[in-house]
Parts: sequence; C-alpha cells; structure tokens
Amino acid sequence: MAFVITEPCIGTKDASCVAVCPVDCIYEGDDQYYINPDECIDCGACEPECPVEAIFAAHAVPEGQESFIGKNAAFFTS
Repeated sequence: MAFVITEPCIGTKDASCVAVCPVDCIYEGDDQYYINPDECIDCGACEPECPVEAIFAAHAVPEGQESFIGKNAAFFTS
C-alpha cells in the first residue's frame, strides 16, 4: 500500500485529493476518503493537495495513526 489517508480527513473530507488523482483511486467513505492500494500508482499527487495534511506514504504514517493503514485496507475488502 503506497498512500494512506489518516485521521485529519475525518469530518473534513475535502475532495482536493480526488481531483488530482490521475487514476481515480480515491474513494469516499462515510467518514473519510480512502485510497485503493490496488489502483494507486504511487505518484504522490494527492499528498500535497490535502489541506489538512492527512495523506502519508504507508511507511511514514504518524505515530498513533497506524490503525488507519488497516482501516484503509479493510475499506476495500469488505
């Protein structure tokens, strides 16, 4: 999984990341957006567009927000 959307997205759900994604791999959930790990091409275009700095490479997810890696994966397997 290349990129993960974390806690700051909850309640904000600004679609700036969706607008710049060249492969349309960002999907809207009930409480936040999610990046489909099978469709993401690791381009990183979404990361600088997020106004609340909620998007991170999976290896760089901030301490205490690691649960969002699993939450993101689960969104696409359920």
